Amino acid sequence: MPSASATRLAALRTLLKQNELDGLIIPHSDEFLGEYTPACAERLEWLTGFSGSAGMALVLADSAAVFSDGRYITQMDQQVDGSCWERQHIYQTPPPAWLARKAPKGARIGYDARIMSSAELRPFTTLSGITLVPTNGNLTDALWADRPAFPAAPATIHPLVYAGESSQDKRIRLGKTLADAGQAAAVLSDSASIAWLLNIRGTDIPCTPVVLAFAVLHADASVDLFLQASKLPADVREWLGADVRVHEPAALESVLATLSGKTVGVDPASNAVWFAETLTRHGATVQESPDPCVLPKARKNTTEQAGTRKAHLKDGVALCRFLHWLDTKEARGTTELQAATKLDAFRAEGADYRGESFPAISGAGPNGAVIHYRVTPESDRPLNANEVYLIDSGGQYLEGTTDVTRTVWTGPDAPPARLKETFTRVLKGQPAPWPRPLPRRHHRPRARRTGPV
Repeated sequence: MPSASATRLAALRTLLKQNELDGLIIPHSDEFLGEYTPACAERLEWLTGFSGSAGMALVLADSAAVFSDGRYITQMDQQVDGSCWERQHIYQTPPPAWLARKAPKGARIGYDARIMSSAELRPFTTLSGITLVPTNGNLTDALWADRPAFPAAPATIHPLVYAGESSQDKRIRLGKTLADAGQAAAVLSDSASIAWLLNIRGTDIPCTPVVLAFAVLHADASVDLFLQASKLPADVREWLGADVRVHEPAALESVLATLSGKTVGVDPASNAVWFAETLTRHGATVQESPDPCVLPKARKNTTEQAGTRKAHLKDGVALCRFLHWLDTKEARGTTELQAATKLDAFRAEGADYRGESFPAISGAGPNGAVIHYRVTPESDRPLNANEVYLIDSGGQYLEGTTDVTRTVWTGPDAPPARLKETFTRVLKGQPAPWPRPLPRRHHRPRARRTGPV
């Protein structure tokens, strides 16, 4: 009996033929181009079985491949049906190179312009003998009968006591930046940028406190926000103020059309190619430029800095309690899943905890060596005596986010000398601070010069 992935792949190939296409590009990203997506946008997983946070699939009539980076090679081997999908390292075999080698001459390759960035699509545009064709809607969605609904949870206020700067002040500051660059407006698709700019939060993505929305920031400091009205409670609507105009997502193109004759900033990496195409079609001048929120968001104000320290103090208490618990009789025989759940429980006992910042990487023994290991009921194993246990986890607090990794020797015997030496060399091999940026090719030789242990 064919796997679910094989059945879905066959159905997709039939649909491609009906649409006069020879192939299709399926990225992991959603309309908002984030690394982490809601269940309704996990198209790559639905089609291929691969649930990693980065990747792409290419489908042709007689071949298909799934691509991801080195973090997920083992996971791809475990999740992707090798009888119908090739499993490729995305850097060793870049998707455009694979497509150039596999696609027939004159092939028409489809893509959804709403879920691919200009930067991601651009390498495919240079392929000789291949025509890229934007699809009418998403073809995977057309087959996904039980696709989950879009997240319906409401947006919430991120108070000034945590933000440290009002949304109005941020918008005025960034509006001046746009004006100085000769831009009348800039398109925002990054939910983290919108959350920062408007001082709002949400729960649309697991472990990430954002609300999924689009926005257009204008040089006059006003904003057009595209978000279902049902997701904006009255207090949040009042918090946003009169200079933030709220629209249903269906109104996005009509509002973009009002920018005809104006210069609009579009980040080619964080916005879908559809935005540049739509603005150009309606007579606007598209100027490729970085998301104007990225650098200001990264420059934490004093309130945010203090919040980060406070979040780490709270998290440190939970982590110390957890490490102590691992040494108690109660922890004997615990499994990877149980340990991760216990750590989350310790965090939840603290104030202002909002959940994990990512699913905990809880790996004992050989599982600790698996990059980005995600424990499941099937892979769950005990923390045995005298082995290494890796716990990589973090928490979301109102004040900030944490991400902490600890390597534990379970005992009761002392760790072997060889293990201590290896661990120390890896620790010392991490690149030391550089006086100036260096090309990545210099990092590995530097990391190998660890000196005496």
